[in-house]
Amino acid sequence: MQTDSKSRSGTLILAFLAVYVVWGSTYLAMRFGVESFPPLLLAGTRFLTTGVILYPFLRWKTGIKPTAQHWKTASITGVLLLFVGNGGVCWAEQTVPSGVTALLVAMVTLWMVLVDWLRPGGYRPSSRVFFGIILGFAGLALLVGPSHLGSSGRIDPIGAGVLVLASLSWACGSLYSKHGPLPGSAMLSMAMQCLAGGVALWIGGFLTGEVSQFHVSAISIRSWLAVAYLIVFGSGIGFTAYIYILKNSTAARVATYAFVNPVVALLLGWMFAGEALTLRTLAAAAVILGAVVLVITAPHRVPAPKIEPAACPSEA
Repeated sequence: MQTDSKSRSGTLILAFLAVYVVWGSTYLAMRFGVESFPPLLLAGTRFLTTGVILYPFLRWKTGIKPTAQHWKTASITGVLLLFVGNGGVCWAEQTVPSGVTALLVAMVTLWMVLVDWLRPGGYRPSSRVFFGIILGFAGLALLVGPSHLGSSGRIDPIGAGVLVLASLSWACGSLYSKHGPLPGSAMLSMAMQCLAGGVALWIGGFLTGEVSQFHVSAISIRSWLAVAYLIVFGSGIGFTAYIYILKNSTAARVATYAFVNPVVALLLGWMFAGEALTLRTLAAAAVILGAVVLVITAPHRVPAPKIEPAACPSEA
């Protein structure tokens, strides 16, 4: 019995490390991927491949036959989470450094509180959570504020705006997924969302002209390796580890990935992509991550939303 407990603890630690490091590294992988891969097709290829491989296996393994309502929920969440959410992240990484991207995506936690409050029958956040939300948006303003604040240029405002929209969409998709009907298997639900989101991303690629401009011969080895890394590690190992810790740890502990991932992404971007860690970026990181910590750890005196940590738009 004691051996089983130790083995479970060891597995849990490894799962947390996978979510912390692997998901934090997916932002750098996307940065390398969009160097020569169209952004929507990059995300579409990743998720469609994951769905095509996993869905038939999980259908056979679980014996679950998804209903029309299940597919409706999976399609809506696939569009919100993967098409708008992850597709927006990939597009923004053409102009926004990977570490800063992860930092802005961490604001999903703040958006989830706001969306869950504003929805019909929602819950009003506590004063401490309100302060955290205001602090988080102050950090966003610092990133895209005056051009030469702190002797460092601001982040591209268009890219930052797309990331804000992507994070908002991810929050909406997460909450819809929480309340909408889905199969009993979380992994099967994920595969269905990958199929729906992957198809939507490829349709988006057709409509925006990415497909007509896509030439396999123009894709670099580094971009292909980035796509492979995102499929195997981001969607495979990372998401499996995430499902494991959701089942075997507390929501508060799982939520720590929201402020660990940006730190990992900032460091990897600086080490391997030459992304500058400017005074503005470091100050904004401290403000935004402090806001996320406040929201996640805040005791709620009034009925408040249970913040379910969602898979980061970079990985799901």
